[in-house]
Amino acid sequence: MTQFAIVTDLNRCVGCLACSTACKAVNGVNVGDFWIKTLRIGPTPIEGGSGDWPDVEMYFLPIQCQHCAEPECVKVCPTEASRKLEDGTVQVDKEKCIGCQFCAMACPYGVRYLNEEERVVEKCTLCEQRTSQGELPQCVSQCGSRARFFGDLEKGIATFEAPAPTQDLSTDYDTMTGIRTTLADWVEPWSDSDVYTLTDMGNGPQIQYILRNRKWQG
Repeated sequence: MTQFAIVTDLNRCVGCLACSTACKAVNGVNVGDFWIKTLRIGPTPIEGGSGDWPDVEMYFLPIQCQHCAEPECVKVCPTEASRKLEDGTVQVDKEKCIGCQFCAMACPYGVRYLNEEERVVEKCTLCEQRTSQGELPQCVSQCGSRARFFGDLEKGIATFEAPAPTQDLSTDYDTMTGIRTTLADWVEPWSDSDVYTLTDMGNGPQIQYILRNRKWQG
């Protein structure tokens, strides 16, 4: 079964907020609302260090809908507006949503909110309007650190893709075939023990993170 997801290499993420900004622009997210929030984790003292800079560590953690395997938001929705699609993503049918916010209360990650103007719940869609056409999510396309990659978990995260680096800044990556790189070809080597998800509350979060040589605090 297909399970679309995003993998973020946290050793590469610089917390520039390009993913959040690009997401808001392409999806028309209202001011004050977010489909992606980038949290700063740390700085925390390095074990055995002085406790002060430079013996500290820090990383940035983008948080969005986790497109869970067993999404609690789907289970509690009284109108079946929240649903899991065949591509593994969790979506909201705005025509069915009554704005009750049961889903927002059930989500353990706090990534859903009520659009006050439309009176419907919104969240990250993994840019379904783009990925259904073979394109990349906007947050992946616009990541300047090349830290975010998109793909199908059933094929393994090594196959996840991002725009390939180019000297031509005018290149529109998503309308050109073959102008992509994979996680395996681009980032530094990682092991299975370097791959994390947010805390699993029984819902099976599918968005994954790579973090090497640091203490995970997700």
